[in-house]
Parts: sequence; C-alpha cells; structure tokens
Amino acid sequence: MQDHTSSVSLDNAIALQKYGVGLPVRRKEDDTLVRGKGKYTDDFNLPGQAYAWIVRSSHAHGIIRGIDTVAARAMPGVLGVWTGTELAAAGYDPFTCALPLKNRDGSPLLQTGRMPLMTDKVRYVGDAVAFVVAETLAQARDAGEAVVVDIDPLPAVTRAEDAAKPGAPQLYDHIPDNVALDYHFGDAARVDAAFASAAHVTRLDIVNNRIAVVAMEPRAALASYDKASERYTIQVPTQGVSGNRNMLARNMKLSPDKVRILTANVGGSFGMKNINYPEYMCILYAAKVLGRPVKWTDERSTSFLSDSQGRSQTIHAELALDAEGRFLAVRVKGYGNLGAYITGVAPNPLTLSIAKNLPSLYRTPLVSIDIKCVLTNTTHLGAYRGAGRPEANYYMERLVDRAAAEMGINPLTLRKRNFIKPAQMPFSSASGFVYDSGDFRGLLDKALEISDYANFNRRKKESRKRGKLRGIAVGCYLEVTAPPSGELGKITFEPDGSVKLTTGTLDYGQGHATPFAQVLSAQLGVPFEKITLEQNDSDLVRFGNGTGGSRSITATGTAIVESAALVIAKGKQAAAHLMEAAEDDIEFAQGRFTIAGTDRSIDIMELAQRLREGTMPEGVPSSLDVDHNTKETPSTFPNGCHVAEVEIDPDTGVIRVVRFTAVNDFGTVVNPMIVAGQLHGGVAQGIGQALMEEVRYDEGGQPITGSLMDYALPRAEDIPQVAIDDHPVPARSNPLGTKGCGESGCAGGLVTLVNAVLDALSEFGITEIEMPLTPERVWRAIRDAKSKAA
Repeated sequence: MQDHTSSVSLDNAIALQKYGVGLPVRRKEDDTLVRGKGKYTDDFNLPGQAYAWIVRSSHAHGIIRGIDTVAARAMPGVLGVWTGTELAAAGYDPFTCALPLKNRDGSPLLQTGRMPLMTDKVRYVGDAVAFVVAETLAQARDAGEAVVVDIDPLPAVTRAEDAAKPGAPQLYDHIPDNVALDYHFGDAARVDAAFASAAHVTRLDIVNNRIAVVAMEPRAALASYDKASERYTIQVPTQGVSGNRNMLARNMKLSPDKVRILTANVGGSFGMKNINYPEYMCILYAAKVLGRPVKWTDERSTSFLSDSQGRSQTIHAELALDAEGRFLAVRVKGYGNLGAYITGVAPNPLTLSIAKNLPSLYRTPLVSIDIKCVLTNTTHLGAYRGAGRPEANYYMERLVDRAAAEMGINPLTLRKRNFIKPAQMPFSSASGFVYDSGDFRGLLDKALEISDYANFNRRKKESRKRGKLRGIAVGCYLEVTAPPSGELGKITFEPDGSVKLTTGTLDYGQGHATPFAQVLSAQLGVPFEKITLEQNDSDLVRFGNGTGGSRSITATGTAIVESAALVIAKGKQAAAHLMEAAEDDIEFAQGRFTIAGTDRSIDIMELAQRLREGTMPEGVPSSLDVDHNTKETPSTFPNGCHVAEVEIDPDTGVIRVVRFTAVNDFGTVVNPMIVAGQLHGGVAQGIGQALMEEVRYDEGGQPITGSLMDYALPRAEDIPQVAIDDHPVPARSNPLGTKGCGESGCAGGLVTLVNAVLDALSEFGITEIEMPLTPERVWRAIRDAKSKAA
C-alpha cells in the first residue's frame, strides 16, 4: 500500500484524457484484422475432420418422389449420404418463429415448421434435400452432384400480392392463400375518421425491394461431438453465442448445457447470422454418427440461395393532413414477402417494427398498419440492417415530401410544423412508446448548415451547365431500438493483471472491445490497455441477448456501469479491512480507494492482487470479481437528419451521389470514430438498396440475381464523402445516456437518396420511380416523361 495518491491520480487522469468516454480511440482489433491475422470460422480445423456438401433443389416448387443416393454412397472418400428421412428419425424439432405475433382476429401466426432437410416437397430453389460427408471437400461435392432427386414440378409464385390471390399455387395445405400472418395495428375506426375529416390526403404505392445480405464472410460451421459427455460443439459465426446456443439446443431437443457454440471473428452479418440454419443441424448429426468433426463452408453462389434476405414489401401508404399541413394520421396497407419458410424473427420487420417506427419524430396522433405476411417460392426472409426501421422511415419520409409538393408547402416547413418539440418530452407516440429526449428542429438546422443547403441552387445551375440534373433532399428519422432485455456484465480481475469483461453481446464488425473498455476504464479507473473482452464462448457467456437492434452499447454499457458499482462496493469492504478503517470512510475515485480526509489509499489493481494473494476473514470479499445480469434495459430512440445531393446524367440515367450529410442524436457517444464507421456502413447499404441492389426471380421461381455477376453492390467509387456531426441529447433511460447507432445510416440514408433523385427528376414531372433507381429505370422514366410532354 503506497501513499502516492497525487501521482497515481494524475496518471489515471491522463489515461482518461486518452481513453475516456467520448474520445476517438482506435479499435483494439484493427491491427490484427488489417494485417490479415483475424480468424474466421473457415480458418478453424480439427484433427480428422471431414467435409459436408449440401444437395439443393433446382426447382422452386415440387413434390419429392424419390432421392437416389446409391451412386453417391459408392464414390471415393464418401463417409455418408443422408436425406430428410434419417434426420427426421433423429427427432429434431422444426425451425419456427418464437415471436408472439397474432393475426387481426387474435389467433397466432401460422408456422411453416421447417425441417433441416425436406422429405415431401421443395418450396424454393436452394431448398436442402440431402447432404454428403466425405474425406475431402472435392469428394463431397462430386458425390453431392451424383445424388439424383426426383421432383415433380409444381407452379411457383414469387410475388406476395400474387401468392395471396385465389387460385395461386399453395405452399402449405394448412396455410390458406399462403397468408401466414394477417397483421393489424392501431385503431382503424379513429384513423378512418381522421382521413375522412382531412383537408388533404397523400397516397403512394411503394415497393421496398428485396435485398441479399452478401456479408464478406459466407456462413460456415465446424461441428464435433464428444461421446463421453454426450456434448456437441460447433464453431459458427453468430451475433451472440448464448442465444444461438439456446436456439440450437431447442431444435435438437437438448438441454443447453449439451451444446457449446464458439464464435471467432465474424465478417459481417446484418441480422442474417443470428438464426439457426439447416446446414448446422446436418453437420452436427453427421459428427455424432461418424464420430469425427465435420466442416461445412458455404460458397457465394449458394449464399444467394440459402442465406436469409431482407426488406421485400409492397405497400400502399397514406398521410392525412389538415389545411395547414399538420399530420392527422398515417396508415400503411400491403404485403410482406416471407419467402418459403418462417424462421427467426422473419415477420417482425414486416409488421411490428413498421408499427413501432412509422410515427417517427412527428406529432402524428394516429397510426394504422395492415400487412399480410405471405409465403412465396423464394428464399426465406430475415432481419437485415434495421429490420423494419429503414422501411418505416422510408414510407413516412416519402409521404412527407410528396405531401409537401402536393400542398405547395416547403418540405422543410412541413417537417418543422410537425416535429415533436423538446418541451413536449417525454412524448407518447402513436406507436405506444414514450420518447424520452430529442431536439429534432436543432438536428435539422445543423444539417442544413453543414450541407450548405442554402446554396444548393447555385450548385444546381453549375450542374445544368454541364448537362446534368441535380437534386437535393432532407430525410429525418427516429428509430425504436431493440426491445427491452437484460445483459451480462461479468468483470474478472485475472492473475496476470488484466481485467476481463464478459458480456452476451457479440462483435461482428462493430468494434466492441474499444468502447466497452472505455466505459469500464472510466467507471473503475483500471488501465484501458489491461481490459480484455470475452463474448465468443457459450460456456463462458452463460447469459446474453446478442448484438442486434442497435442495443450493444446501451445493454452492455448498462451492465458495465451496474457491475462496476458492485466492484466498487466490494472494493470498499476490502480496502476498509486492509487499511483498518471504517467502510463508510472509504471513498473511490479514479481507480483508487482512499480513507476520507487522508492520503492513505490503495489502487484498485493492487487491491485485486492483494485479495488474490491473501486470505480474507469472513465478511470481507476474497476478490473484486462480479458476475451480474442487468434487468431489462429499455429501448432507446436514436434520431437524426440526413441531407443527400445527387447529380444525374439524363442521357444515360447514371446517378452520382455527390454530397451526403448526416447529423445524428445518438445520446452519449462513447467513441465517435466507431460511430462514424457505423454511419458510413449504413449509408453505403442505403446507397446499395436505393440505387442498385435487388433480388429478382423469373416467373418459374428461378433466381436471376444469383451471383455477383448479376447482383450489383456499391463500390468505393459509388460512396461519397459523408459529413458527420452530432447533436446529442442524452437518453434518460440508461446510465450512460446512449441511444444506439448501428442501423441509423440505413434509416436516414435510404429515403434521403431516393427523394433527392425524385427532386432532380421533378422538372420532367416525374414523381414516382421504384427502387433500385438503376440507370435503365431512370433513363426510361425520363424518356417516357419526354414522350408524354411531346
């Protein structure tokens, strides 16, 4: 124990100036990843491992008459070939949707009950029907191609609105008209009355195009089985090991302790890797039967078939306004395309998330949602960055810009007139949520200033001189983040002098290690560089709700703050004993426990070491370690204002995004550099969906965008410099005041880009164009408008 409080306190203060909350500290993992030293699932191997290949249907819809595996079984290196019959005998439970979503009549949604391998019918191109395991991947592939699947083709349907029509091909006998969920939210009678009394109603038909996830790292898995313990282990990329272990164990009818999930570096997910998939069940089964590890790695071409996809809605949206342009009610009706199966949270982005987010940051008093979630002969739907938030914001902001044009009101004026005001916080929204904070007018004003909105007409004239069209748009958004949930905050002072934080969120590209360490260092004064993060082993992460819905910094941040308080409480007890003082006289600040009014103190790291080395009497903690679960941390409400500026070549339809500004309220920003990276990624995905990305099928259900030769992704040259600024109003619902940021780039960027293009095309009288705004679609819209004018 040393009496050098002043010098150590100074060191701690300097460290906090370098690594404290709010500072752009470099990500801990970047050096490893940039140098190619990261380890992803396919980098792992086990002695004696075999390789799996999945046999998939080439038909979008059909009856399975037989599967001939005789030739495949006889091929060199083949260890086994299995069909759905064998896996059904294993007694696995089907994949279902666990969300308590109900139809408008109160009945639960109709489950599809997907099994790992199909035995009776195939329902989309890529449906898994068998799998092969062999000594090498090449042998498994060759044998997979020798499996003969006899399928009687059936008519297919790929559009939700077509699938719900009488006489359409039926995917399931127990799901009439292919409608698995007829969802309703809101008081329809009051909404109808508001529309009846409105001075003006704006109406739009909107297609929210289907998106392929295309994560950098394809899905992969390495499974093994220990006969002695009857325990499975699987290395697989996830968004949270604890929750995914529970899902996997449930499907296998096992207790969670019989399954271990390991996740290393993850090359992107965006919601797609957070569910159980047939391939994992197959290789776990084979690992037990063969008594050796089995590995499977997807290829890009089959990723387009087997990975869950996103968005996929056809909507009729309406906004009712009074004579002054004040919003009276908003309603959306339409269809959501679930694909062939319902798993994970699939219906949620199409229904409940729309209801939560549609009111946005406006004083819209009434909301009504009517969505039919329909099954089609396409790849199954899942969460995709934002999972309903960008969709809802897209509908609302499209309505606002159109209403402004129809009523002759400046779109900025219309937004200002309907913003919720700071003095009205907390505000009960029509979605049933209570917004706790926000300054939406301040966000708009700052975004207009940074984007140089006032001088747009000068830039437009310059573009016109070069034969180009120029457009600008402002897009506001407010998101309701992930539902309230608890989180693990385990803090362990290790013998080597490090401090390990264990939590149930999981970093799949966000950079958790650095901001979490910043928060923990600020709370306890432990050295930033001594903090390590454990998220990747379900044996160690006993509880957690994973990463998703922009929850990580709020959920784990809350867990860190609460756990740190427990560490301090234990530390005061221990320090009081070691320094022979009353516990009430012990104070804690900047990593040191001090006897009040004296210079006698002990550093937290030294205290942890003393406790490890000594034997404490009864009533005195033997360590500073804490293993704590938070209670439910409420949803938060990140919001912002984005400004996009585009330039269009009218002769080719090519769009260039020339300026983009994003001003956001994420509450307390722990690490602005990481937040900026999240914004850049979200805006890039917004550009992708708005301008080029779309999953498409032909009339027979065959995918025609099944590779990167046919499916366009934005490249570096498509992404502009993004001007980012903050206008924070800390949340009141969590101790750090954070609001989440991971999906906001999509929420604000998508609609802002589309509205900017429509602004540029407005001189031709063009008011509608479907995403993606490809050069062909833009060129055709201009050509058709010119023809009508002539």
